[in-house]
Amino acid sequence: MYMHQTANHSYLPAVLRTFAISLGIAFIGTMAGVFVPPAMFLPLIILEIGMLLFAFIIRRRKAMSYSFLFAFTFISGMTTYPIISHYLATIGPNPVLLALATTTTVFTGLAIYASTTKRDLTFLGGMLMAALFALIAISIFNIFWPLSSTGMLAFSFIGVLVFSGYVLFDFNRMKKYGVSAEEVPLMALNLYLDFINLFINILRIFGILGSRD
Repeated sequence: MYMHQTANHSYLPAVLRTFAISLGIAFIGTMAGVFVPPAMFLPLIILEIGMLLFAFIIRRRKAMSYSFLFAFTFISGMTTYPIISHYLATIGPNPVLLALATTTTVFTGLAIYASTTKRDLTFLGGMLMAALFALIAISIFNIFWPLSSTGMLAFSFIGVLVFSGYVLFDFNRMKKYGVSAEEVPLMALNLYLDFINLFINILRIFGILGSRD
């Protein structure tokens, strides 16, 4: 009944290793995005959303294959290409690289804090889920009624806070409750989604501020 009473930390390195591989595969996907015809990006985004929903459904069983994870991160990399390409064209490569460096620094700092603090941060789960649904709703609203640059800036700052919260939550949960061998791909997916969404929101902030100069 209390299977998580003794936290198993022996698989934490495997989670971090799988997360790093996922980022590498996403980078390859982004490079491959150069060769994807523009008409294909919408079907790829729909496929990515479908895979995310599937992952959300199966997460209760904690059984996700490595092949599913790596296929998802490759597709995610491809769908990220138009975003990165847009900012490379509008603000140049330096702010994009700075956004990536900022994301890596923030992610690492939060991960270290969440893994070393004695505080239990798992109470954040419910609030973060509600905030995430609010962000999704605003994103859908934005498709039909685009936000102003100030509105998008505020939206992006909230996004940074929410996904920073998820970094704290996910690392703290792994520290408190441990990770089983079956959970490794799922936990790596959580960290990948935290990182990539944090990066996109930080990049958007840099893009909005850069275009105002």
